[in-house]
Amino acid sequence: MENSPAYREEAGRLEETQEEIDRQLNGIDGRYYGDDFLEQILDARRLELRDRLERLQQEPYFGRLDFREDGSAEPAKLYIGKRGMEHEGSEQPYIIDWRAPVASLFYAFSGGEQPVSYEAPEGEIHGEVHRKRNLSIRAQQLQRVVDSYERGGDNLGLSDEFLLYRLGERKDNKLRDIVSTIQSEQDQIIRAERNLAMIIQGAAGSGKTTVALHRLAFLLYRYQSQIRAERMVVFAPNAMFLDYISGVLPELGVGDVRQTTFADWALELLGGDVKLVDPAGSQSETAEWFALAGKRPPTDDSAPGRFKGSLAFKAWLQEQLQAYEAGFLPEGDWEAWDGKILRYREIANWFNVEYRYDPLAQRRERLLARMNRWLEMALNEVADPKRRKALATTARARHRAYAKKLPNADALTVYRWMMEQAEASQTAAMPEQIRQATLKRLKKKSAAPEDLPPLALLHISLYGWRGPRFDHIVIDEAQDVSPFQISLLNDCMAESSFTILGDLAQGIHAYRGLQHWDELKDVFPQERQSYHELRLSYRSTMEIIAFANRFIARTGTGLREAEPVFRSGEPVRLEVPEEGKEADWLLDYIRKSQEAGMESIALIGRTPQDCEGLYERLQALDAELSLHLISEGQRKYAGGITILPAHLAKGLEFDAVVVCGVDSKRYTDTPEDAKLLYVACTRALHRLALLCGKDASPLVAEA
Repeated sequence: MENSPAYREEAGRLEETQEEIDRQLNGIDGRYYGDDFLEQILDARRLELRDRLERLQQEPYFGRLDFREDGSAEPAKLYIGKRGMEHEGSEQPYIIDWRAPVASLFYAFSGGEQPVSYEAPEGEIHGEVHRKRNLSIRAQQLQRVVDSYERGGDNLGLSDEFLLYRLGERKDNKLRDIVSTIQSEQDQIIRAERNLAMIIQGAAGSGKTTVALHRLAFLLYRYQSQIRAERMVVFAPNAMFLDYISGVLPELGVGDVRQTTFADWALELLGGDVKLVDPAGSQSETAEWFALAGKRPPTDDSAPGRFKGSLAFKAWLQEQLQAYEAGFLPEGDWEAWDGKILRYREIANWFNVEYRYDPLAQRRERLLARMNRWLEMALNEVADPKRRKALATTARARHRAYAKKLPNADALTVYRWMMEQAEASQTAAMPEQIRQATLKRLKKKSAAPEDLPPLALLHISLYGWRGPRFDHIVIDEAQDVSPFQISLLNDCMAESSFTILGDLAQGIHAYRGLQHWDELKDVFPQERQSYHELRLSYRSTMEIIAFANRFIARTGTGLREAEPVFRSGEPVRLEVPEEGKEADWLLDYIRKSQEAGMESIALIGRTPQDCEGLYERLQALDAELSLHLISEGQRKYAGGITILPAHLAKGLEFDAVVVCGVDSKRYTDTPEDAKLLYVACTRALHRLALLCGKDASPLVAEA
């Protein structure tokens, strides 16, 4: 390939590009450390330019599009990269940012000689594509050149060839960007208009997360004068997943976007007033507690997560808050000292009329401050200093006593009051078991995960929203998120701008999350909702996807099967090792997989206890083997050989996977276990095996 004309042409262009990047880098002045504000701004811009050029040095571009615009005699050679770069004396960018309007042709064009067009700020631009070329550059070295389209050529599947080349690469411990291989259906989602609540139902391996992160980068580019990165947020299922995806946005040139979990965000909002219960040591209705207890949680609306996560429960909380505010003021006049009376109607006018637009906690403080000012004015009317001092002592004691009569206006206190009122309330229809369990936690100033949305709602209602509203929110693994939680986040925005992504077939937390996307229909205006389904799976081989598809019909979701990219690999292995020899089999599997070039290998168990036992057995056989045991609350994913429970594997991917303990006890023929097994199997990119034992799960027995 290195002797082909195309390769020689691109090698020459790459050398020219490297020289231009070096020239621009050498032209950047040194750092400024003075106090001049203007110079500080210019220095920050120079730093930003230097960072962009240094990143371009390694991989300046990944694609070339020869496009002849109507009215032009010859096609222009457009090189497309993760970042743009200008060239002195050139009318067009030397490298075009992948988010630019003309770059959309690179992703949308699928062949043919018909005219094409794209939307530019100055209007629709028409023309024709003469060549689409894929380029792979790593560490300043040209590795691959593939013409996926040439006008008048055969164009037989060359685009698929480059995609398969990229998909076949081994994975490390970080999610990578997909700028060079964005597919047309993904590009349509990425470039959709801003003010939408986009719901993406995507099969395992369909690129949902990377599409959502690329959409953030696109929105910042397209609406740079309207939105800010620091007013965007990505909500992910856990801290380890955040570590796994942490490199994508910086690689796309995007900084300052907050990436967090809803629990961390809510606890920070509450300011340390409440602590989250330990799932292993409480009666919190979480999947982790059920896994530890060897039980399976209920998934109907009687489950605490489903009940408290409903829009109906949110509406009930808001009704109860109105009742709390209505009974907030103590009845009767306030007497500062004998004969000096502040009438109730005056107090009520301040609280209910003058301060009616303030949040309750602020109204409380403003009322007490107003009463104190009234008191100071009254004391100033007393001429005798000794009498004034004596009256002041009495009045301030009575002021403190009145303040104590006012209820507290913090989320924990109000939520506890609501739980106590719910016993007699016909509106709540709250199961008594849920009410009692919630009260028990609140008395200890603690909360279960399903209590965080209510507490966050109350805190915002009581204290008001502080700071700017969100410009855009990404919610990953949204099938595990409640409608209440999404509605609450929507309340924190000036206008709805969401990317909500998930897979109902992976809804292993159905006791608290969504069971149908229709549950969100009342959260957003119908005309601002957009639903997309991604069925094409890029992660796994055809054999792995075909095997995992058998579980989808048993999830009860009604979803269609995933469609694989044409990438064939090894057959899925169902193994029954000799009793007591499972660990020996696994060590042999790990060794052979590493010899075959598999860099990330996962051993997936059903429960944390299963994983701990497996870790101990493998370490006893080979103490030198580098194993990473992942447990609840872990914040880093190190790659290599990983042992983890199935519910923590979601969102991750590995070169090779062994699903351990696939027996009839651990994986029953239920939708919940079918989803869990689907999650475990679809983590594998190239190689998948299942250890079944003699009593295989009914989900795989037929295989």
